[in-house]
Amino acid sequence: MVQRQEFSRSDRVRKAIMREVSDIIAHAIKEPRLANVLISVTDVEVTHDLRFARIFVSILGEEETRNEIMDILIEAQPKVRSELGARVRLRYTPEIDIRLDDSLERGARVTQILDQISRGEV
Repeated sequence: MVQRQEFSRSDRVRKAIMREVSDIIAHAIKEPRLANVLISVTDVEVTHDLRFARIFVSILGEEETRNEIMDILIEAQPKVRSELGARVRLRYTPEIDIRLDDSLERGARVTQILDQISRGEV
């Protein structure tokens, strides 16, 4: 007997938002400074009632570049929300909050420190 894995509606909506926001950032925001920067949507947290979504993005580059790109994304939040409402069929388009996810950089730094310790450099 094959067991079917159950997914909650909020999980399906979270994944749809993640997929669509990634596409919106890549194609719908007409900002030349975004063209040469790697931006990844790493996670989305939605409230139980699906009215709010916190979107985490990872930006590859120097800190100054990340801050500049985050300013652009925060300014573009109304555009992202509008596009999201057109693409994802929900009763209410969630209010969005785009935040920088620096976990990849922190993970790389921890790995670098552990490598230094193992080589006896620290």
